Formats: sequence, structure tokens, C-alpha cells
Amino acid sequence: MGAELLHGKRPASYDRRDLKFRDFLVPARLPTPPTQFGLGALYSDWGMLGNGPDNSVKRGFKGAGDCVFAGADHETMLWNKAAGRDVKMTGANAIADYSAVTGYVVGDPSTDQGTDVRTALGYRKNTGVVDASGKRHKIGAYVALEPGNWEELIQAAYVLLAVGVGIEFPSSAMDQFDHGQIWSVVPGAQLEGGHYFTVTGRRTPDDIGLITWGKRQGMTRTFYTKYCDESWGIISQEELANGKNIRGFDYAGLQTALGQLPHG
Repeated sequence: MGAELLHGKRPASYDRRDLKFRDFLVPARLPTPPTQFGLGALYSDWGMLGNGPDNSVKRGFKGAGDCVFAGADHETMLWNKAAGRDVKMTGANAIADYSAVTGYVVGDPSTDQGTDVRTALGYRKNTGVVDASGKRHKIGAYVALEPGNWEELIQAAYVLLAVGVGIEFPSSAMDQFDHGQIWSVVPGAQLEGGHYFTVTGRRTPDDIGLITWGKRQGMTRTFYTKYCDESWGIISQEELANGKNIRGFDYAGLQTALGQLPHG
């Protein structure tokens, strides 16, 4: 894809008030994730959404560091599609949300400084990301996974359908993406900044599927363990149909518990 595209996730930040995935989900009550699952095929083209060339932003626009909001839009698309609804997101609107949170101005590279994921999650909860029709899509809550914990990632991706992941992005990963190769650890690769994407499922016991830069991509367990610096299970009412998501997970008790805890 080329080095002209920026990686726009700022270093992970933490707050003691963050809900922890492991603290409120009881493994005995959860379905066991199969060795292979995922929703990455719901769309053949997920769209760059401002994180790459996109004429819906501006003719000749080469992309900004809005990966956190492109990922948010991909998650919104996935939840709704899984529930039988088709929601259209555009690069122009992803950039508008990115600008609202970070002050980014199209055409002024000095303002393209990336996004703090926790700040973006708060914006998504309180304001919501906007779709092509002007409708706002809010999330209900978000819970922190232990960075690099493979078992938590798989469980959260299965139950919640998607997980937002932030990594310290190595140069080797761009080369692998450009050549259609799975993200795996390459000794000596230099870090180029932070990147955010949406994990959609598991392809093999040691390989997950994700969406980034509008395409489906694979990532090995060792890559995730080495480079992940934050991971978030995101809870959305929009994935529900008749009170449950496609995994049959009922949110009523979870929502009651979440309402009694502080949430940033």
C-alpha cells in the first residue's frame, strides 16, 4: 500500500476505572469459541474510510491517520450487518469524526496526530460515529482486555463479534500487507507508530482474522502477543436482534452490572 499512509493510534492510555473483560464475564456461562469463526466476509469491500485514498473526502486525498475511526466504522458496519441491517459509512464522515475529536484539518499534515483510543471510545459512547445518512451510532460500553492475552481476545471476539485492537506497528507488517501475507513476527523490524483495527474472528487456532485498510488480513498469535499494546471489547446494542446477538448472548444481566460501575 505504501508508506504515504499514516498510522494514527496514539500510545495506549489507561484508567483504573476501566472495566476489565475478565472481571464480569463468567467463563462457565459463555459459549466455547470454535477453532474457526468470523464475520470478515460480511462485506467484500469494507472501505478505506479516510485511512487511505478516498474521493469521498477530497479528490486526490491520500489518507489520514484516522485508523481509530475507520475501525469504529468497520465495527458499526459489522454489528449491523450481523443483525440484518446494512449501514453505509464514508471516508468523509470518518474524517469528520476524527476531526471532531483530534482537531485534524484536511490538507494540514501538522494537525494529523492520530487518536487516543480511550478518548475515541468515550466519544463513541456519548456522541457516536456518523453514517452516510447522518445517523449517529453509539456504543453501550467498552471493556479492557489484557494486552496480548490471546485467550481473552478469542473469547471476546466470539461473544461480542468484534474487538478493537491497537498495536505498535512494525515496518514488516506493511510489507506483509502489501504482498497479501499474514502478519507474523519478523526479527529486527522497526516500529513505525501505532495502528488500530477490528478483529473479526479466528481462522485457525493460532491465526485471527481482522479488517484494516478496507481489506481482510490475518495475524498470528505471536504477532499479537508481541505488538498489542491495547485491546477493547466493545458492546453495542446494534448487534442485537430480539435481545440477543447471533451467538445467542443475552445482554440484560450484563447491562445491569455495567450500569452500577464507573465508566470513563
